[in-house]
Amino acid sequence: MPLFNSRISQSLSQRQTQGLYRQRKPLNRQPSCVQFAGKLQAHINFSSNDYLGLAQCPELIAAWQQGLSVYGAGSGGSPLVTGHHAPHAELEHRLADWLGYDRALLFSTGFSANQAVLFALLGKSDRLIQDKLNHASLMEAGLLSPATMRRFAHNDLNALDALLKAGSDDCAATLVVTEGVFSMDGDQAPLAAISALCRETDSWLMVDDAHGCGVLGECGRGSAAQAGITPEISIVTFGKAFGMQGAAVLCSDEVAEYLIQFARHYIYSTAMPPAQAHALCTACDLVQSGDWRREKLAVLGHILADELLPEVGLVATETPIKPVLLGSSELAINLSAALAEKGIWVSAIRPPTVPVNQARLRITLSASHTEQQVKALATSLNASFEEVQDAGNQSDSGC
Repeated sequence: MPLFNSRISQSLSQRQTQGLYRQRKPLNRQPSCVQFAGKLQAHINFSSNDYLGLAQCPELIAAWQQGLSVYGAGSGGSPLVTGHHAPHAELEHRLADWLGYDRALLFSTGFSANQAVLFALLGKSDRLIQDKLNHASLMEAGLLSPATMRRFAHNDLNALDALLKAGSDDCAATLVVTEGVFSMDGDQAPLAAISALCRETDSWLMVDDAHGCGVLGECGRGSAAQAGITPEISIVTFGKAFGMQGAAVLCSDEVAEYLIQFARHYIYSTAMPPAQAHALCTACDLVQSGDWRREKLAVLGHILADELLPEVGLVATETPIKPVLLGSSELAINLSAALAEKGIWVSAIRPPTVPVNQARLRITLSASHTEQQVKALATSLNASFEEVQDAGNQSDSGC
């Protein structure tokens, strides 16, 4: 057998043995629910990042349809060829004005936006300091960049301070990168304190606010606005609270021009369709005027915390991401399956997405959920948790 074949076969077999094999499930989406292909039962969906419930908002759908009628289906090229259209310029202007930056640059994904910045900005003599739980796109870019990368323990200000001071005597440019809201834990970075440490050492701060923008801060401006700071670079994505897809880098005029000249992900990628940019302008309006949606998320979060049994182990957060830490991948899978039998869809998150022995259920709330649906989740999770625990106890006792 050729080496590639044997290596692939062995890797797939090992992943199955470890209980970490992943499979896609075709589905049809409804407001707050999903229906999987071949299944009659619809499941209440607590695994979506559509925090404000905009993905199926009639105004947003109408805006995209209008954009298609006016601008057509595709952009036709990269931004520096024929891909930068009037709706792109309008969206960039709106984002920069709303979030308090000189400029915004659009990307097709948050993954490419993160990597574009790190690859373009960092040189061989530079230092990159990242929170240990940053997204894979940031970690991969850091490892592949010519800069020296160091990681600090999650949200540990003392560890960050030590790393910053360790390099304060050299001439290296230092970039500190953190997420505003961490996608698997739902907790927030202490951005005000991190920003202060960066200022003390003349370092730059970059915040990936994929899960914070639209949800936190006045008018949904995000984690940095809530903390009262303006990082040198902010990343916002449109696949979460905005209900669509894509991303933007917020920065100064000079940094924007630098990225246009040197960021390969920007230069050599086809731009997002202008119809999408047109619809995203409507999404911006909906996010900014969506205080009632953010207030509803807070109410739903309190209901969930009040209704769940303490032993379930819900981690308290101020965001729509509500993890239930379980440790065992097998337990997470079994509990997710038990919930599915009750018409509740909550994904089991396992390594390598999270560290070993930190498997969990990742509950995500949406403004499209009703209070009754959240109570149904709590009732089902309480019952399923006890069922899975009882089954495990019986197995351990040999019954």
